[in-house]
Amino acid sequence: MASALPPGFGPARTRRIVSVTPEKFRIGLVQMACSLIADDNLDHAVDLIRDAAQKGAQIVCLQELFRSQYFCREEDARLFDLAETIPGPSTERLCPLAAELGVVIIASLFEKRAVGLYHNTAAVIDADGTLLGIYRKMHIPDDPCYYEKFYFTPGDLGFRAFDTKFGRIAALICWDQWYPEAARLASLTGANILFYPTAIGWHPSEKAQYGAAQLDAWTTIQRAHAIANGIYVAAVNRVGFEGPPDHGLEFWGSSFVADPFGQVIAQASTSSEEILIVECDPRRTEEVRRGWPFLRDRRIDAYAPILRRWLD
Repeated sequence: MASALPPGFGPARTRRIVSVTPEKFRIGLVQMACSLIADDNLDHAVDLIRDAAQKGAQIVCLQELFRSQYFCREEDARLFDLAETIPGPSTERLCPLAAELGVVIIASLFEKRAVGLYHNTAAVIDADGTLLGIYRKMHIPDDPCYYEKFYFTPGDLGFRAFDTKFGRIAALICWDQWYPEAARLASLTGANILFYPTAIGWHPSEKAQYGAAQLDAWTTIQRAHAIANGIYVAAVNRVGFEGPPDHGLEFWGSSFVADPFGQVIAQASTSSEEILIVECDPRRTEEVRRGWPFLRDRRIDAYAPILRRWLD
């Protein structure tokens, strides 16, 4: 019988193939409620990061715009005072904390880039306290109680990955999570996991009729990104009711982690502050992508029309 081995790999010339797979890593998702006082929220986040590190987290992700309540519920120019530079007050607090605890921190901030120019931005801090870089939210919504276009300029840095002490990661932000193009491009950077700092919830008048379907859609779309790209996906949302009783938002929490086959391996409640600690194994990505080789079978020669707004 002819050998099934390729040329050069017969008995006399057998070679040892060494596969280098990234190590397992543990993530911590910090799901918290926010007050009206920015410094109190920062202090609370610091305490929760410490708690996450004590519980074994190596990469800690905070929710979207964790330093304040979700101010985009209304259009008010005075709220631009919440913005800060990067580096700035938050990173000056979080960078030494990351170095002290030996953890990576992903912090979603209201960035003041220049006078009159603002972004919704995720800062990525390595475990030695180095500010590795930032990601600026690319997709900016404009819906009732989500008036982000009033505050934020769309991101201009593209979809990025960052090499941290514990692996290569990518951060996207909230509204980005509904776009398969964003997940695909971030995955193609070689990231081992996609983080989605988030602020999403129910309108009081809609919860009874649509609430369950909205939450299910939110979870489903991100699980689909995990499946389509064979990658871990971690979404971290806030909890609590913010704003006036008749037109505020009840943030639905439900922070979760999906594995590269889209299975939800941990999920928080809809109403309580929680820290999710989850171990992620890059070998699972290897396993899934070998069995479901979507990246191999992509027809990149046929996708040019996707760059058009609509196919007339």
